[in-house]
Amino acid sequence: MLMLTSCVTPRRVNYLQDMTQGTQIKLEHRFEAKIAPYDELSIFVSTSQVDQTLAAPFNTIGTPNGVGNRGSSYLVDVNGNIDFPVLGKLRVANLTRLQLQDTITAMLTRGGYLDDPYVNVRFNNFKIFFIGNGTGKVLTVENERCTFLEALAMSGGLDNYTRRDRIAVMREVDGRMVMRYLDPRSAEIFFDPFYMLQQNDFIITDGTNVGTLRTEVSYWTGLVSTLLTAASLITTIMLFKATKNN
Repeated sequence: MLMLTSCVTPRRVNYLQDMTQGTQIKLEHRFEAKIAPYDELSIFVSTSQVDQTLAAPFNTIGTPNGVGNRGSSYLVDVNGNIDFPVLGKLRVANLTRLQLQDTITAMLTRGGYLDDPYVNVRFNNFKIFFIGNGTGKVLTVENERCTFLEALAMSGGLDNYTRRDRIAVMREVDGRMVMRYLDPRSAEIFFDPFYMLQQNDFIITDGTNVGTLRTEVSYWTGLVSTLLTAASLITTIMLFKATKNN
């Protein structure tokens, strides 16, 4: 009976079942991650001028990021600001990293600090959190862009007993936690605004009843097997003692 109920059909688990060869879907959302409070940014300033020491005052706060150019790290405060050398407090929340690069470049030029500044902004903490099947993983995204399907692949994929219709994506929006269910069996996920993941999103999966039943059966089967083994051992010892006494 357990074998019959645990059969998994392709329709229950296969990805993107409504797509065929040659199918084309226009992605409506051009994603760029926006800076939010508690993000950690790496900002590096240089110049094409001969005297590179002119850019040094803008790279003195925080710690080196250790990757390529030695930028400085900044933690965005609860109000969405950072304290930047010389320029002071900057409002960075809701800007993309490219917009922040342009903003700092313009401020350096208008202020007469550098004639031809180069500014590079990177996220240091673009992570996705995956919770499911009794495990949890932190997925580090290197290129600041991660889709729902990419995150599933990075997590190791879904087993046959994960409910495809109960995969939740949870994120903070305007101070509130918002959750949406995405089903990877349908191409409709490409039109969902949560398909493009943002930093610090959570993906939470749920197991099927069959998976739970298999776990329960395995537990009780193991327990019964242990008890039977113990009973058999006790019976053997008792028979051995009885035979020895006779």
